[in-house]
Order: sequence, then C-alpha cells, then structure tokens
Amino acid sequence: MDTVFPGREWERAEPEKVGIDVDKLEAVRQWHEAQAGESPYRIVIVRSGRMVAEWEQGVPTDEKRGMASATKSVFSSVLGVALAEGKIGSPDDLAVDYYPEMMDVPEGKGPKPGRFAKPEDRGITLRQLISNTSGYMKPGETPGGIFHYQTFGMNILCHAIEMAYGLYDSSDPDRLGGFNKLVEEKIRNPIGGTWEHCYTDFEHPPEALKNIFGHSSRCVSSARDMARMGLLWLHFGRWGDKQVIPEDWMRQASRTSPDILANNAKDKWCYGHGFWTNDHGLLWPALSKDSFAAAGAAGNHIWVCPSLDLVVAQSPDRSPKEDANEIACPLLERIVAACE
Repeated sequence: MDTVFPGREWERAEPEKVGIDVDKLEAVRQWHEAQAGESPYRIVIVRSGRMVAEWEQGVPTDEKRGMASATKSVFSSVLGVALAEGKIGSPDDLAVDYYPEMMDVPEGKGPKPGRFAKPEDRGITLRQLISNTSGYMKPGETPGGIFHYQTFGMNILCHAIEMAYGLYDSSDPDRLGGFNKLVEEKIRNPIGGTWEHCYTDFEHPPEALKNIFGHSSRCVSSARDMARMGLLWLHFGRWGDKQVIPEDWMRQASRTSPDILANNAKDKWCYGHGFWTNDHGLLWPALSKDSFAAAGAAGNHIWVCPSLDLVVAQSPDRSPKEDANEIACPLLERIVAACE
C-alpha cells in the first residue's frame, strides 16, 4: 500500500490492509493491558502513514503532555534545518563561535557545586552537544570523549542555534521567542502539527546563571502528534513532496555518533545526534538495525522503523520510572511480530 501523509486528521486503516495480522495485534493489546494493570498509558501505531491502532488507559491520546527528553530529537531536527538554511556552517563548528556566553559561567554560578564552564569547553562542537559527548561543565570530561546524557549541553546547542537566527538574548531569555519559535516555524507547521511548547528549568541555587545554561525548550504533545513527528523522521525528513529536514542530516542523526564509536565502550554504541540508535543491534537486539527512537522520562517514546514503514508512539507507557527504551522493547517486539 502506498504511504500517505495525514492532514489535520489521520487516515485510518484496518490492520490487515497494511499487512498486520489483526489477531496477533489484538493479542499484543491484551498482553499490554494485562502488563499495565491500572497504570496509565497511550499507544499509537502507524503503518504506511495510516493510523492502525490507538490504545489508551487513563489518558486520552489527544491530550497534550510534556515529552521530556524526547524533545532532544526535535533539537536535532532544527539543527538539520539550520544547516540547510546556512545559518549554521557545519555541525563541527565550535559552539562558542555562535554562543560565546556559554563560557560566562564561573565557579559558584553553575547548576551545582563543581559545575562551571572550564577552559576546554571552548573546544566543544555543535555535533558533540547534540550527541551528548560535549562534557560541558562536567569535571574530568573533555569534548568528544565521553557519552554522558545531559540537559545543559543541549540547552547550549539550542541557544547557539537561536543566536544564529537572532532569537535569543541571555539577559532576557523570553524576549525574542527563542527555540520554540523555530520548532513551530521549521518543523511543526510544515507537517500540520498542533503540539505546543514551554520553557523549563530545574531547581537551581539563586546565584546560578540559568539564563546562560538553562531555559530548556520542551514540547508538549499529544500521542497522535508524537506519531506525526515519527512519520516525518521515518521518511528521513520528508513530508509528502517537501523535504522539511535534510535527508543527509537525518541519516547521520539516526546512526551512532562518530565520537561515541571512537571513544566509548561498545555498550554505549546506541546514540546518534539526538536520537537513540540501533545500527549496531545493541539497543533492541531483536529489532531491525535501521530503527531508531526519540525517548524521554515518563515513558515518552517514538520508535520508527523505515524497513517496516512503522511508527509506534507511547506517552506515557505503563512504567514511566523505568528506562523508556527498555520498557518499550517487549511491546515493540510483539508489534513487529504481528507485521507480515
């Protein structure tokens, strides 16, 4: 069946019309329901651009909730657009060249004791920020050396991109619209999404310069719109006849980062440029190596598999305190087994 792209409403299809065994899929639904007990969940399954299943308990699939760190994959998407539009010269450009304020965090002004901008942070690239290998403000970590999941490095990436578009003023972070404006203009609106945005910060000491390293962009989305994002990524940034995100960037982003491959143990070879990756078969050993995901706390998970033309969005899943990639795996394996 040919792939379609939804307008405001999704085209729906019976499972068998898109090559999914209806009895096996129903068995998956019943298994998941039993596993969940009374825990809330919502799951949207899309194949060939059509909504095949929509399961929910305790939270409607169209209700908007924060995506947590699954938003990092949206950061990557905007970085790809900025590269295509020439606002960013290269992912290997130095972040400080776009956002020099990143170095203006002295000892005692960071998010916690021992965390402040150190001289080696001047060597951090945009690629290292989006792949969580920057070591920004992390004692003992040098640029590109260690895969260490963090929020503040991602904030610096966002501020660098915002600065390239003239949309961030660290003295008044809310004045110019910032990263959320870019997401809406460059990603959300072109694909007919309706998700919303906010800015958040962790609790910091009063003297912390959160206007420099904080002010985190967050997506607030329905499960349906998460599936819409997944469909965009599934097609490597293409939406219908429009290339929203450059294809070459999406193909880079959905494979393990070169710095992680070069400098980290093999068990860390599962993260690319803002996406969790499976190109080495380590994250989900029983699933296709071309699959990848956006993942965040509270069970937020958008899994895409180009070879199966399949998107599975979960938000939240039944055990939100567990690792989103780990808890998603047995469900994904069962869904894939239902695909002919």
